[in-house]
Amino acid sequence: MTLNLRAIRAIYLFEMARTWRTPLQSILSPVISTSLYFVVFGSAIGSRITEIDGVSYGAFIVPGLIMLLLLTQSVSNASFGIYFPKFLGTIYELLSAPISFIEIVLGYVGAAATKSIILGLLILATAWLFVPLRIEHPVWMLAFLVLTAVTFSLFGFIIGIWADGIEKLQTVPLLIITPLTFLGGTFYSIGVLPPIWQTLTLFNPVVYLVSGFRWSFYGIADVDVGISLAVTLLFLALCLVAVWWIFKTGYRLKN
Repeated sequence: MTLNLRAIRAIYLFEMARTWRTPLQSILSPVISTSLYFVVFGSAIGSRITEIDGVSYGAFIVPGLIMLLLLTQSVSNASFGIYFPKFLGTIYELLSAPISFIEIVLGYVGAAATKSIILGLLILATAWLFVPLRIEHPVWMLAFLVLTAVTFSLFGFIIGIWADGIEKLQTVPLLIITPLTFLGGTFYSIGVLPPIWQTLTLFNPVVYLVSGFRWSFYGIADVDVGISLAVTLLFLALCLVAVWWIFKTGYRLKN
């Protein structure tokens, strides 16, 4: 099957244009809010916690904070991107156009993932102003960055179709994604937890994302990097299956 690149480009550029129209809200605000974590946790708490696994505390939390931003922004960007055409009714024009669901998904998810990756790289650049960083596996760092952004943009796309109100769009990022990220080793190594809590924490999927991403920086991980990659790919596959089912059945699209 030949992809309609013009259609993908049109959707992609339209979604990216929304970001450039509101740079303060889309770019500057998340960068500043995440930078405050470096100041508060890296300076205030970092002065009391010297090192974790040989890495200064300020540097240790950087991968977790980037992952926190990446997950929340990917879900939010993709969910809002598809929700508003559905809310306004313009999605029916899209569904009736001679393009496949693959091209629709590539356009929306590609734009959402691009925004998240840009923000992640900006946070990484900002972190260098506050703490000394090193990236031992830069290729794997970029791979985890892109893979996570795409996976959770797909997840956000699903949420945007499922949601029938603004409240539901905000429920998953605020009440599920953010708490799981905070409890997933963003600010600590799960090795410092009591054994029972270490076991329970392994049921949190975000632990594998944060651990794999932190390994790409410092070569240390709470979970084997192969398992982290496998969990991420599994979640990506589940999201792809869910998107395929949505367009096959017309769930929340045709009514």
